[in-house]
Formats: sequence, C-alpha cells, structure tokens
Amino acid sequence: MIKKIAFIIIGFALVPSIGHTACSRANLIRCLDSACAINISSNPAARCQYCGTADAGEPNDAGLRAVSVGTSSRFAISSRDLKSAPTDPGERYVWASKKCLSLIKDCTAENVSDIYDPLIEQSCTAAGISAQMAVLLDNAKKTKSATTCKSEITACVVGANKCSSRYDGCMDESDFDKYFSECAIASIGCDEHLADIRTSLAKSRDSALSNAESTLMAIIQSYRDAREKKLSAIQNSCKNGTARDACITSICNRSMPNKCDSAYPAELSMAAQLCKFYDVACSTIK
Repeated sequence: MIKKIAFIIIGFALVPSIGHTACSRANLIRCLDSACAINISSNPAARCQYCGTADAGEPNDAGLRAVSVGTSSRFAISSRDLKSAPTDPGERYVWASKKCLSLIKDCTAENVSDIYDPLIEQSCTAAGISAQMAVLLDNAKKTKSATTCKSEITACVVGANKCSSRYDGCMDESDFDKYFSECAIASIGCDEHLADIRTSLAKSRDSALSNAESTLMAIIQSYRDAREKKLSAIQNSCKNGTARDACITSICNRSMPNKCDSAYPAELSMAAQLCKFYDVACSTIK
C-alpha cells in the first residue's frame, strides 16, 4: 500500500530546503517502473500488483527479481538491489521511491506522489480494482510507536554514511534535511511522529556541533597560550642575557680544555663568539 501522506509531509512540512524544480518525469517513471512495472507490456496490472495493493493479486514471482526489459540502466534499480526489495506492495513502493530519489537527484518525495500515484491508480483500474490512493492508504496503513520510530530514524540519521554520531556529516542544514528525508521515507508507519523526531534530532545536531566547536576553540587556545608563554620566556632570557650566558657556560664546560678559567681568556672569548647567534636571535625577537 502506498505511503502518499508520508511523502507529502516530508516534501512540504519537514524538508522545504531540498525541493527542486527540475525533476525529470520520464527518468523518475523509468526508475520506479524498474521495480513496479515489470513485464507491464504483457501485464497492464503490474504497477498495481507490485506497488499498489495485494488485492490486485500476486505478480509472477520470477518478476520480483528482475529489472523491467528496456529500462535505461542509468535510471533503474539494479537487479542486485531488487533481490532485497520487499514483496508487500506498499513497502515495495516506499523502498523503490527511496532508491529512485537517490538516483535522480532533482526529484523529491512530492514528485513521486504527483507523478507515479496516478499511474498506479490506472494500473489498478486495469486490474479491475477501483483503488484511489487515499483509500489504499486508509485500508493498509501501518503505524508504529513514537519510541520505535525515533529509534529507527535516529539510528539511520547518525549512521556512518550519513550524519555520523558526531553530526560532522551534517554541518550544512541541507545535508541534515536530505538524510532525514531519506531515513523518514524508509521508516514505514512513522508519519505522525516525523515532526517531533525531526525537532529532536535537529536539537541534538545543533548541540553536537556547538560542543565540537567549543572543544576545537579550547584546543586552539591552549596552543596559543603555550606559544605565548614560550615566547615570553625567550624574551625575558634575552632581556637579562641568561640564554646567552647559559650557552657560554655550556660550551666552556663541554668543549674547552680549561673550562674557560680566568687564566685562559682566549677560551672564554671563543665561547662568546660561538654563542653570538643568541644576540642575533634576540634582536630579531625584539
């Protein structure tokens, strides 16, 4: 059964920033037909059977695992993906819609309902069923608890291939909207809970990004403080000459035979020359 209401809610109320105006009707139909209109040339009721209602009867079982002949592979769900497609008509329609929205970037959930729902209705008429989409929804709607829906959608949104648990994959609002839309479409029976779940996840995202920014600023500040502290120590050593004196003492003790004893002024002079680079460095720092 069709989840038309889910598409409309997501397309209008929840994710307005991802709407597009350049959806290709032909490409969207090609894609959905690859899962919902298999062998339609010999079975006019195919769309109704695959993605409409179980009341239309079961399609050829072999057809559930094959891509419709003549469909462009660029805009078709692959044979490999079709192997995991749901057999329940409503679930299959939602599943196929999610797949096609990921393949055809300019289309939205609203486009799916506007363009493909009438085709399913026509197919149901061909099957001898007077099936308006709203009626199909009322007859077969599946609902879940708010807790179950929040758990499912949250797990999807914070997946590694979407926002991630740190929400660093959703720093842009448009990315968050896109992933939430995909996850909401995939969670059948959660229509009435979507607005509250999106509000909750949006708050979690904002909090996570804010905390991440605070942590980053704290790290930057700690490096800045350490650098300034080191610079201050160097400047002080230049002012009182301790750095240069320490250099001379070190060379005298390590390299001069007589340790720069007062009886050997040449050694002290040589050590002073070797440490003269401190004078140059200090003049630069000043």
